Amino acid sequence: MNDRSEFDSLLPGRAVDRRSFLVGSLGAGFALATLPVAAQTAIHTDAVGLHEGEVRVPVADGEMVAYRAVPANVEKPPVVLLISEIFGVHEYIRDTARRLAKLGYFVVAPELFARQGNPREIQSVAEIIEKISGRTPDAQVMQDLDASVVWAAAHGGDTTRLAMTGFCWGGRITWLYAAHNPSLKAGVAWYGRLVGPTNEFTPRHPADIVGDLKAPVLGLYGGLDTGIPLDSIEAMEASLKQGGHAAQASEIVLYDNAPHAFHADYRASYRKEDAEDGWKRMLAWFRRNGV
Repeated sequence: MNDRSEFDSLLPGRAVDRRSFLVGSLGAGFALATLPVAAQTAIHTDAVGLHEGEVRVPVADGEMVAYRAVPANVEKPPVVLLISEIFGVHEYIRDTARRLAKLGYFVVAPELFARQGNPREIQSVAEIIEKISGRTPDAQVMQDLDASVVWAAAHGGDTTRLAMTGFCWGGRITWLYAAHNPSLKAGVAWYGRLVGPTNEFTPRHPADIVGDLKAPVLGLYGGLDTGIPLDSIEAMEASLKQGGHAAQASEIVLYDNAPHAFHADYRASYRKEDAEDGWKRMLAWFRRNGV
């Protein structure tokens, strides 16, 4: 999509000036709203054997910054889109990208809030939601993810083997992108909300797009997650069984004693056993679906 007016029509509530990106660099460290980091559990993955760092992904109205981690000396590795929580592409996401790259994946983690602001510099979760994540249009995100796939293909990734995973806000986006891109082979959504209020920025939620799923999604959820009601998970499971091929091939795993963000090893919500089990299930899901 190269026509500016067509792109602007996707973004409710405002027009976007070319290259008006508020985030031009990812910086370093963890998002302010997540501090203090639980140093005793935070995982650190080195970059030995990888090519990693910031890149610029061309999008319709400029360039979006992203983090990429790629195994060195591997030709045409499969591609994984890695989608952050509301905190953006901070150290936890970059570390997760390196973990996946060490397993042979070409990982791209785009800063999808680049036009709205830098969530890593805001201390209040409520302010991040109000000013940034809650005002980032789903349509814009889908187009930016499409651009990330194009960029990966042009830089050595095998996008015929394309997977995606995301956490919290990124988990919801994973469901939506699985209904958007027919080239996606598999998605893994970590505790992404399934229902919620609709508005000009978020007109539909995962529960609304089951019939449009084009790739099977593995949903990983916590039974003690106070932000994602159990009845919404049960309703989603029932809808998946009544959906098309990709929906019926999808699965939801519920970790009974896990809270929200149980994979976030840098936070008190981390549950090591459940996080490791979910990670294994994610990798098996990718393999099962040809990624």
